[in-house]
Amino acid sequence: MSRDPQADPAPPPRHLAAIQGMFAVVLVVSNIASSKLATVHLAGWAPTFDGGTFLFPLTYIFGDVLTEVYGYARSRRVIWFGLATNLFAALVLALVAVLPAAPDTDGGPFSTIFTFVPRIVLASTAAFFVGEFLNSYVLAKLKLATGGRWLWTRTIGSTLVGQGADTLVFSLIAFAGLLPPGQLWGLIAFNYVYKVALEILLTPVTYGVVGFLKRAEGRDAYDRHTNFNPFRLRG
Repeated sequence: MSRDPQADPAPPPRHLAAIQGMFAVVLVVSNIASSKLATVHLAGWAPTFDGGTFLFPLTYIFGDVLTEVYGYARSRRVIWFGLATNLFAALVLALVAVLPAAPDTDGGPFSTIFTFVPRIVLASTAAFFVGEFLNSYVLAKLKLATGGRWLWTRTIGSTLVGQGADTLVFSLIAFAGLLPPGQLWGLIAFNYVYKVALEILLTPVTYGVVGFLKRAEGRDAYDRHTNFNPFRLRG
């Protein structure tokens, strides 16, 4: 069922609030986890990656589902909600980290861990803004180009563009100057390949979620008349 998301007379979607909440939780937890760098040994290869790598790609799957079912305009509002939630969490954690510790305590590892978060949040905010909006834009345009067919082409195609921009921006802001150049570019390569591979592997899950939501909501958005300005919060 195709609707113009800017002229949709239907009642408010039933599942959008739950998706928005899950999206924000995944984003905040990913940014906290990103403060740790890890290394795994894989057949003689030992790539370095940040801890948020495991969970963060799910935000792009959320973005695919939101744009595919509800349209770019609603996806844009959810992206801004996620960014605001992430910044609020970062500010609270940073404030608590610099508060004087109680007598006879040293504050434990909390201050050590979360004094690193502001740089991670800056990197994540910039990368997420660029990557997520590119992801949604490319998906919306590919949906029009394909007439709504071949969902896998737009979920994977948009991920190739969005995750490429996201990974590059995040890694350079978060870790430039902290890692040797070879290790930094290795991190970028591993993160990008991992994120795209995860998107491909989870394609059947994306199909299932999209199919369920389209039936449950009676929506299948086509952004034929959408204003794609990321700073436009209405319409």
